[in-house]
Amino acid sequence: MPELINPPENRFMTAIQNGETQLGLWLAMTSNIASEVIGGIGYDWLVLDAEHAPNELGGLVQQLQALRGAHSEPVIRATWNDPVLIKRFMDIGFRTILFPYVQNEKEAEAAVSSMRYPPEGIRGVATMHRGCSYGAETGYLQAANERACALVQVETATAVERIDKICDVKNLGGIFIGPSDLAASMNHLGNPSHPDVQAAMKHCVDVCKAKGVPIGTLAPVSADAKRYMDWGFNFVALGAEVALMRNAAIAKLAEFKDA
Repeated sequence: MPELINPPENRFMTAIQNGETQLGLWLAMTSNIASEVIGGIGYDWLVLDAEHAPNELGGLVQQLQALRGAHSEPVIRATWNDPVLIKRFMDIGFRTILFPYVQNEKEAEAAVSSMRYPPEGIRGVATMHRGCSYGAETGYLQAANERACALVQVETATAVERIDKICDVKNLGGIFIGPSDLAASMNHLGNPSHPDVQAAMKHCVDVCKAKGVPIGTLAPVSADAKRYMDWGFNFVALGAEVALMRNAAIAKLAEFKDA
């Protein structure tokens, strides 16, 4: 018989709860090879995007396999706040889920509930899946809830107005500000740097800091990332692998075309 093992700690969740800075990156290429390459670099968290990237369940399993043993915590950005989808994401091995377009505390409560076994939530129980190493993690059912980290995206003016109530949701893992969608909802489409959008983000981080709730965002521009961390954002994604690849390819070509 193989040695029985217990589920590993969610180091990312522990770190953000302790106020530590966690640097991340978006993975949008739906590639297990790209995920494996990035997984060896040392980012604290990596978002596998199922909302805006064409990720499906089988491909996500391959990417999780490529990230096995990496320092980085794999985070799935869910397609939607749907308990059926969340159950499947958890069963393939995700412990941290980013929920898009959460508008209020009721939706945040639903997100948290979908990740947790009864009596704390509504997650369905299976005992032979990848999330529990196909039964090898004998303590999985007892530890799964405490390893589950629900991050909810506040990305509209409506959600910003409810930020204090959202922060009060029990067992919430953290708030994530989506600057581009927030800008669009405030009639500044394509301009997340607009002063009104920045003021809304600053308001959110101030509320989260006062309530002791971790808060993160996406900041491909380095100056923005540094400013957000100075404000108090403690988990920040520094861009996406597809953009980094494209920008590097453009720069390499320019070396020779402009010579």
